[in-house]
Amino acid sequence: PLSGALDAIVNTVAGEAPPRGLFQGSTQSVAVTPTGARAVALLAVLLLTVGVPFGLTRIYRRYRPQPFPTLFSLAALGFFAPHLFVGYKAGIAPRLGIVMFGMGLTLSTEDFRDVFRRPKDVAIGVVGHYLIMPGIAYVLAVALRLPPEIAVGVILVGCCPSGTASNVMTFLSKGDVALGVSIGSVSTLIAPFATPALVSLLAGGWMHINTTSLFVDIVQVVILPIALGIAAKTLFARQAAASVKALPLVSTVAIVLIIAIIVALNQPKLLTNGLLIFAAVVLHNLLGFALGYGFARLFGMNLAKRKAVMFETGMQNSGLGAALAAAHFSPLAAVPSALFSVWHNLSGSALATWCARRTD
Repeated sequence: PLSGALDAIVNTVAGEAPPRGLFQGSTQSVAVTPTGARAVALLAVLLLTVGVPFGLTRIYRRYRPQPFPTLFSLAALGFFAPHLFVGYKAGIAPRLGIVMFGMGLTLSTEDFRDVFRRPKDVAIGVVGHYLIMPGIAYVLAVALRLPPEIAVGVILVGCCPSGTASNVMTFLSKGDVALGVSIGSVSTLIAPFATPALVSLLAGGWMHINTTSLFVDIVQVVILPIALGIAAKTLFARQAAASVKALPLVSTVAIVLIIAIIVALNQPKLLTNGLLIFAAVVLHNLLGFALGYGFARLFGMNLAKRKAVMFETGMQNSGLGAALAAAHFSPLAAVPSALFSVWHNLSGSALATWCARRTD
C-alpha cells in the first residue's frame, strides 16, 4: 500500500498524468526525475506520518488534547494539491492575527509583574533572543551562500520574537515557565522596533528593506490583536475564560493553513531548494537552543531558568515571519518560516522530553 501511494505521489511530482486540476494556476514547470521525485515523496511521507506525530505527541498528551498530528499532516496538501491554497495568500496575516488575539486572551497582569520582579533575568532572555537568533541567521546565510530570497527569509525568521509554543516546551521540560512567559511577552511587545531594525541591518545587503512598512504591519498583525485580546479578557472575563479552552485548536488550524498556503505558493521551487532551506532551518534552530542555553549559563542562571531562556531563544514566532515575508518580499522568502513552524515543534518537544529528566 505504501509503495502504491508513493507511486501516485511520484506521478504527481514528476508530472506523469497528474490528477486533473492539480496544477491549475501554476505558472512554472519543473523537471523532476522519477527517482528524485520518489525520494522527495518518501521524505515527505515519513516526516508527515511519522516525524510530526512523534514529535508532537508530547504536547498532544500532556498539554492540550487536540489532533495536532492530523492537522499538521493536512499541511502537506499545500505541496500535493497547491491549487487548493494558492488563492488564499491574502489570508495569511488575518490568520496570524487570530493567533495573536488568542495570545492576548491568555495574558494577565501577573505575566508583566514578573518583568519588574526580576528584570535582570528577563533582560538576559530578551537580549539573548535578539542577539543570538539574528546572528546565527546571518552567519548561515553567508556560510551556506543562500540565494537572496532565501537568505532574507532565514534572517527574517531569526529576527522575529519568541514563538508561542516555547512556553509549552518550557513547561514540559520542567523549566521556569513564569520567566519564559515574561521573556516571550517582552520580546513580542518590542518586536515592532527590534524586528525591522535587525532585518534592515542584516538583510539589507540582499534586498531593500522598508522598515516603516514592517513596523506598521507588525503593529497591525501582532500588537493590535494582542491588545484587543487583553481588552476582551478584561471586559468579558467569563466568556474569555471559556474561549481559552479552544485556543490550542484554533491557533493550530491557523498556523497549519499558513504553512499550507506558503508551501502551495512555492511548490515548484521546493523541489529544487527544499533541502537547502531545510538544512538552514535545522541548523538555525539547534544552534539557537545550544547558544541560548550557554548564554543563560554564562550569567549564572540555575537550570530551570536556563531551560526557559533556551526555548525562548531557539523557538521563533515563525507565523509572523511567514506573514511578513509573503507581504514584503516573496513567497519563497516565507518558506524558511513555514518549515521552521514544523521543525521547531519536533525538535522542541524532543528536547523538552530529554530536559525533563535533568535536575542538575
